[in-house]
Amino acid sequence: MTPEEYSFTRYLAAKKSVDDRALNRQVLQVMGDSLGEFLYDRHLKVLEIGAGIGTMIERMVDWDLIADVEYTAIDAEVENIDFARQRLLKWAAQNDFHIVQKGSELKFSAKRGEVLVKLLAVDLFDFLKRYEESNSWDLLIAHAFLDLVDVPDTLPRIFGLACEGGLFYFSINYDGLTILQPAIDNMFDQQVLELYHLTMEQRIHNGNRFGDRNTGRDLFQHIRQAGGHIQSSGSSDWVVHPGSNGYPGDESYFLHFIIHTIHRALENHPDLDHQRFSDWIRQRHDQVDRQELVYIAHQLDYFGICP
Repeated sequence: MTPEEYSFTRYLAAKKSVDDRALNRQVLQVMGDSLGEFLYDRHLKVLEIGAGIGTMIERMVDWDLIADVEYTAIDAEVENIDFARQRLLKWAAQNDFHIVQKGSELKFSAKRGEVLVKLLAVDLFDFLKRYEESNSWDLLIAHAFLDLVDVPDTLPRIFGLACEGGLFYFSINYDGLTILQPAIDNMFDQQVLELYHLTMEQRIHNGNRFGDRNTGRDLFQHIRQAGGHIQSSGSSDWVVHPGSNGYPGDESYFLHFIIHTIHRALENHPDLDHQRFSDWIRQRHDQVDRQELVYIAHQLDYFGICP
C-alpha cells in the first residue's frame, strides 16, 4: 500500500542497496588503487558533502576503501545528521567495532584502522564561507549531490577545500534519463517525465535559478574547466525491479518515494490535466504494490585529482 507518510531518512536508508548495486566498480577500483598509493605514509582526511544518513561512510569501510581516516561528513539537514549518528553507532556495534562517542564525533576501530567521524549539520555554502581555500582534505566525496547545486559556480569552490594533489569522488550524478515500466500511456508517460526533468532546472537558491538534468554528462566539462583531472568515469544507473521474492530490502518504499517526489513536483503543473495525473500517480503506486514496476535512472560516477 502507498505510505501514508513519507520519511526522507527512510528513503535514504532504502536507497543504500540501490546505490550499492549502481556504483561503478571500475571507478571504485581506480580510487582504491589511488588511495593506496596516496596514503603510503599519511593519515587520510576525507570530506563528504551532502552525507545524508552516513551510508557512504559504512560503504567505504565495509568495502575496504579506507583505513586510518578522519572523516568529516556534512549535511544541511539536522534530522539527517542525527539519524546518521544513531545509524553509525548501531552499524559499528553490529560489526564489533570498539566505539567512543564524544559530542559530534564518533571514533571506532574498524577492520584496518581507526576511523574518526565528525558529523556536522551545516549548509555547504556556510561551510565554504568558513573553509574555502583551506586546502584541508585529501579526498572530497559528493554522492548524489552535485545535481542539486549550480555546478559551474560551486565546483571550483569545492575544489578549494582539497589539499595539494587531493582527490575527488563524485558518484551518482543524474544524467537526464528516467524509465518507468510497464507503460501506462506512452505519450502521457513521456510528457510527465519531461516536465519532471524540467523541474530539475528550475530550482531557486538565493533568488537565482540553477540546476541541470544532465549534470552527469556535463561534469566532464565542468571538472576540466575547474582544473580537475578525471582519472576514471563510468555509468552508475539505478535499476530496481522485482525478483522471485519481490523487491529487495526496503526498495518498494524507495520506489513509492520516487513516485511521491514526481507527484509533489508536478501536482499543480498547469500543463497537466489534474485528474489524469492523479490517476497516473495512483497507477504507478499500484504497480509497485503488485511488484510490477521497473525503474531505471541513468547516472555517472567520476574519480580524479583536484586542481
